[in-house]
Amino acid sequence: MKPQDVLKTFTEGSCEEMVVLKDIEFYSTCEHHLQPFFGTISIGYLPKGRVLGISKLARLVEVFARRLQIQEKLVAQIADSLMETLQPHGVMVVCKAKHMCISSRGIEKHSAVMVTSAIRGAFKKMEVRNEFLEMIK
Repeated sequence: MKPQDVLKTFTEGSCEEMVVLKDIEFYSTCEHHLQPFFGTISIGYLPKGRVLGISKLARLVEVFARRLQIQEKLVAQIADSLMETLQPHGVMVVCKAKHMCISSRGIEKHSAVMVTSAIRGAFKKMEVRNEFLEMIK
């Protein structure tokens, strides 16, 4: 499945305020170790004339999480797809995940959580980024 298959946009009811969907659960498989990693992803965007149906953000996460993946690339792919499709003022994606490759083998650190983000457009401004981070607490 491709991102375009799930990203249907709407112009009616669009707004200029931040839209956030937080704590989207996901499960993926590390392309390096072929071990699972799982956690939550939070997505925020600043619309510019078009918005998405709320389930579309969760579906977009699934499109990329179902591939062999690394967490750093996962957040970047989600952010870039939204920037390309919606052409918003900006996008920010934050992922918090546990990796079985660090929990079950090697160093065996069971409570380690990896956090990554992808920041595009207006979210590079500290005040916009901080508003998003406050909303996903």
